[in-house]
Amino acid sequence: MKLLEYQGKRLLADADVRIPQGTVVDSPESAMRAATAIGGRVVLKAQVPTGKRGKSGGVLFADSPAQAADAARQLLGTELGGYRVQEVLLEQCVDIEQELYAAILNDAQSKGPLLLFATAGGMDIEEINAESPDRVHRLPIDILWGLAEDVAADMLAGTDLPEKSRRAVARTLAALYQTYRSADADLVEVNPLAVTTSGELVALDSKVSLDPGALTRHSSLVADLRADQLEVGTELERRGRELGLQFIELDGDIGILANGAGLTMTSLDVVNHYGGKPANFLEIGGDAYTKATPALKLVLDNPRVRSLLINFCGAFARTDVMAEGVVAAIEELRPEIPYFFTIHGTGEQEAIRLVQERLGVQPYELMDDAVKAAVAAAATTVEV
Repeated sequence: MKLLEYQGKRLLADADVRIPQGTVVDSPESAMRAATAIGGRVVLKAQVPTGKRGKSGGVLFADSPAQAADAARQLLGTELGGYRVQEVLLEQCVDIEQELYAAILNDAQSKGPLLLFATAGGMDIEEINAESPDRVHRLPIDILWGLAEDVAADMLAGTDLPEKSRRAVARTLAALYQTYRSADADLVEVNPLAVTTSGELVALDSKVSLDPGALTRHSSLVADLRADQLEVGTELERRGRELGLQFIELDGDIGILANGAGLTMTSLDVVNHYGGKPANFLEIGGDAYTKATPALKLVLDNPRVRSLLINFCGAFARTDVMAEGVVAAIEELRPEIPYFFTIHGTGEQEAIRLVQERLGVQPYELMDDAVKAAVAAAATTVEV
């Protein structure tokens, strides 16, 4: 559940993190008034729950109230990342001496919160890590103890951050963790966290994502959310929800269709075991097999997918009935990527014969062999 920048900054300000002077505007006229009140150079940022706004033209600068009105006119009503720009955050520009990166996030490896800090900021953390890996520092946090300023300061002592800035940065890092815990967030990121020429520390941006399962604990936050923020997930995930399918988009290139959540999770694990990367979680058990065509289209509409693994294991559900739905979907959609079946359980002989006769494909006896074939095919399939 992604907050808009100004909503995240409100949480940071509540934790005594300094933010620039600014206000939210929704018209060129209100932008002109706000710029007049603030004075000096201002920045206008489209408020949409998506990243990379600067690269998408969602951040503009203005040197006068008239320019601020023009910038607001350019931004309002446009679309960024699939979201319509309804509001713009107008803020006073600050003179920057150094840009830092700071985040508290859920970490699968340590199974808890992780402090991620870099003495280079203003770009994606992946870019920072690629260009200056020695400037990226990680500190797993024991949730029972939290993050004390002294602990953060000790971590900063091993960085190239000037000593004069360390105490203020340590205090801010502790405040970010406080925000992470109090808001039930899964990400609190400030990029850039700026050291100004006057030596102050200011959060120039914020990215805060809340755990959707904890929203009932935060009625005041929920009341401030727009409808488009409540639409959690990627475009494909939203389509999946509309279809009534359990679909989660992942960052791999092997599409997965399986029946039952347990078998689907097992399929993902085996793909990872053999060096592949799953592109999705999608289970089509129960009555979901009746939606095989839109389900398959959902998987194929991910441009990263280069091979497809179809894994059926039936007990009460008949594999031949499920196979009928998927075979019909393949015949209709005619995917250009290779696909691999493994079928076991009730109705497996009929299902295997169906796949053989209508698709000319021989299902694999062992799931491991089907997975290996899908992983190898994804590695060799040329992206078109």
